[in-house]
Amino acid sequence: MSGRLLIIGGGLAGLAAATALAPRGWRITLVEARSQLGGRASSFTDPNSGQAVDLCQHVSMGCCTNFTHFCEQVGIAHLLERVTTLYFMTADGRVSQWRADGLPAPWHLIRSFLRAHFLSRSDKLSIGWALAALERFSPQSDPPFMEWLEEQGQQRTSINCFWNVILVSALNEGIEQIGLKYARKVFVEGLMKHREGGVVYLPKVPLSELYGKEMQAWLKDHHIDLRLDCPARQLLIENAVIHGVQLRGGETLEADLYLAAVPFYRLLDLLPSEVVQQYPVFTRMQLLKTSPITSVHMWFDRPITTYPHLVLLEGISQWLFHRPSGVAGEHYYQVVISAARDLRGWGGERILAAVLEGLQARLPIPAEAKLLRSRVITEPHATFSVEPGVDRWRPDQRSPIAGLYLAGDWTATGWPATMEGAVRSGYLAAEAIMQSEGMRVRFLQPDLA
Repeated sequence: MSGRLLIIGGGLAGLAAATALAPRGWRITLVEARSQLGGRASSFTDPNSGQAVDLCQHVSMGCCTNFTHFCEQVGIAHLLERVTTLYFMTADGRVSQWRADGLPAPWHLIRSFLRAHFLSRSDKLSIGWALAALERFSPQSDPPFMEWLEEQGQQRTSINCFWNVILVSALNEGIEQIGLKYARKVFVEGLMKHREGGVVYLPKVPLSELYGKEMQAWLKDHHIDLRLDCPARQLLIENAVIHGVQLRGGETLEADLYLAAVPFYRLLDLLPSEVVQQYPVFTRMQLLKTSPITSVHMWFDRPITTYPHLVLLEGISQWLFHRPSGVAGEHYYQVVISAARDLRGWGGERILAAVLEGLQARLPIPAEAKLLRSRVITEPHATFSVEPGVDRWRPDQRSPIAGLYLAGDWTATGWPATMEGAVRSGYLAAEAIMQSEGMRVRFLQPDLA
């Protein structure tokens, strides 16, 4: 048995739900406010070259089994590049490589860890002790992670050069704001549990292409009615039942069931205010906080480094990526600054100057290298903040409104704000929708074994 399903939001959460349910016979209409799919994983058009440029670099890992499954299902997995070596650079320009070797998990990274030049022997012993304690700690306990690190005797050097370096990029949050639960997930489930868990996957193409023609072809082949540039205005709810969705253009769309796959702050705008106040699940959502990401895009007339990417320690920037330019004679680099609250009020020129100063201090950039153009972009609500106890505010995919389901990385997925979390939410919402029809179907994929 199946019916009509209206999905609001063409990000990964909405797309994952659509790809799970369309083959089951659901007649799906998917409305997306933007002109492209992918949600926050999207691109803009560089006015100087006309090329598509990602708003911010997106990264997946081997432990992200549901995102991997989604990409394979829709035929876009070949557009991802498998990266097995990471390069960590300190302010003096020295580099340590990080890669898994032939040892079984959890020892597959031990040699890279022991060779890391930016940690002293005592730091490594202390970190190893804390990692063992973290693995034994309850995966559901969520005290402030900084307090836990201090209880484990971690010193400022190990916190700044190890724990924070990894977590600020993985969770888009400063270590002082992070709860232990999702810090543990990054280290134990992402890096220690399986040899493939920490392998990085980067899109080979802009995100607008990753979720572009091939994605839309899959939707068309499965008879999904895709409507881009079609923003919703309000969910029409009466007597705790959803009856339709009013679009900004004035049209009202109706279906048997509805899936809101939009950011939580957008959902709060779509819901009637009296509904938000009536149901604790929605009022609790108002307590979710967000964390910003700033990306600095730079086009040079020649290469500024031979490394394909760098994890940058001891500076304003966390990652440097050398990305395909698409324009002859140009070399495109992107710097990512996660949890970028401290940059509020700086302005693009000041941010660019600080990034360039940091790069020039550690890279042998040729004196004749010319910066052709640049762009600084800040997404103020890039992810929800994984503060201690954040799961108290994250709702189930089943809403208290009859006929309305929820998806998004901010819903209760057991994962932080990642592409994996978004896909998981879509699969969980699809399972709940199938269950409403009396069928128990498992869409969620198992973790790496």
